[in-house]
Amino acid sequence: MIRRLQLVVLGFLVGLWAAAVLTAPLLAAEAPRVRAVDAVALTVSDMDRSLDFFTQVLSFEKVSEAEVLGADYERLQGVFGARIRVVRLRLGEEHIELHEYLAPKGRPIPPDARSNDKAFQHVAIIVSDMVKAYSHLRQHKVTHASTGPQRLPTYITAAAGIEAFYFKDPDGHALEVLAFPPDKGAPRWHAQDRLFLGIDHTAIVVSDTERSLRFYRDLLGLQVGGASENYGPEQEHLNNVFGARLRITGLRAAAGAGVEFLEYLAPRDGRPAPADLKANDLQHWQTVFEARDAAPSFAAVRDAGGLFVSPGAVSIADRVLGFGRASLLRDPDGHGVQLVER
Repeated sequence: MIRRLQLVVLGFLVGLWAAAVLTAPLLAAEAPRVRAVDAVALTVSDMDRSLDFFTQVLSFEKVSEAEVLGADYERLQGVFGARIRVVRLRLGEEHIELHEYLAPKGRPIPPDARSNDKAFQHVAIIVSDMVKAYSHLRQHKVTHASTGPQRLPTYITAAAGIEAFYFKDPDGHALEVLAFPPDKGAPRWHAQDRLFLGIDHTAIVVSDTERSLRFYRDLLGLQVGGASENYGPEQEHLNNVFGARLRITGLRAAAGAGVEFLEYLAPRDGRPAPADLKANDLQHWQTVFEARDAAPSFAAVRDAGGLFVSPGAVSIADRVLGFGRASLLRDPDGHGVQLVER
């Protein structure tokens, strides 16, 4: 009897070992949670004014417009009584979304917001000619965030020769125009004759690169594509932060714009994102990822340093915005991340 029991236990253990061996390659090869960066969305106060700015000044094209409301969207965005006008725009192959909360209205961007604050986010718009782009922006009287266009020096090897300029939209959202030298950037950025070409990445300030990698790389499945440490007078004048020294890490999904971490090694006095930041506040951005599964577990999100805004994944009955299930998260520094299943 004892011998028989030993054989049964041994067989059970062997079975468990075999199952683990056979399934390990499947788990290792499991597809990333996100397939693509679908869009970068920002909350605006006056849709018509923002549309004029993005289409007339920056050459975006309007793709669609919808007005949404109801319990599904309230739960998804974490804003009770939400009624949202949503406009999708395209530049080249990339998209942004403008969200105007018709109700309830949120708070403006603080007038003293800085580029090293943790709530900082921008999109990098690629231009074919920085001199022409800057002249065009000056003609439209944009608000400077940089002192002027900067060419990054040769001692920053990964970014040498890149020209960049920060400015603001009518609500105070930071935007960047960026021009690549011939030896940098994707080939498509060098094969077009338009001035405004598309979006290379969205940049977010992070307090700890390794912690953010646990969220974007380990939880969402983005791949690290490159890294740089940027410093010097050109970087200081680009960010308008005296003494700026940044650890920069670029990540990408299989498609869409990249996500770039900006960790300020100095100065370290950037303010945290407001703990009560809401999706109807103008300081709120959300990077929208097309996902194979919009419902990571609460434990997985917590362990990656994030948190849920929505109560898990929310089913969207009307599918007006093109997806049937979605969730809204905040990353370890409070940046909005929306996962959508199409």
